Amino acid sequence: MPSAQDIMTTDPTTVTPETPIDEAARLMKDQNVGMLPVVEHEGSERLVGVVTDRDITIRHVAEGHASPSCPVSEAMSKNVKTCSPGDDIKDVMRVMATEQVRRIPIVDERGSLVGVVAQADVARQADEDDSGKTVEKISQPYGKHSD
Repeated sequence: MPSAQDIMTTDPTTVTPETPIDEAARLMKDQNVGMLPVVEHEGSERLVGVVTDRDITIRHVAEGHASPSCPVSEAMSKNVKTCSPGDDIKDVMRVMATEQVRRIPIVDERGSLVGVVAQADVARQADEDDSGKTVEKISQPYGKHSD
């Protein structure tokens, strides 16, 4: 069974807590992604959270924040669950299902971001039954970013 490092996207686009939300949204559109890892500061690889398209919608737009230049820190999720490069795909799937998230940052032993595994990456590698069960658990109402 492959590990996270075998299927992850390496060198993902990142933002910092100070990045304006509108810039993060543009990056998501340009990169065709729904989540950006948030690193400590420009040039850092230390993961401090993630910001998703849903975070921006729920925590910024729906809350009536008018300024597109609000920092990512106002919408990002902190203390996110991560996996390690050597983690088995089944372990990655278990974390995704438990946390009800479609993307998992992959960090090394120092907490440095080394990649991201998306639900689609897992679906391409896992057997159909395991993949279906994971998608079902991820898709339950009231997941991690539904607040």
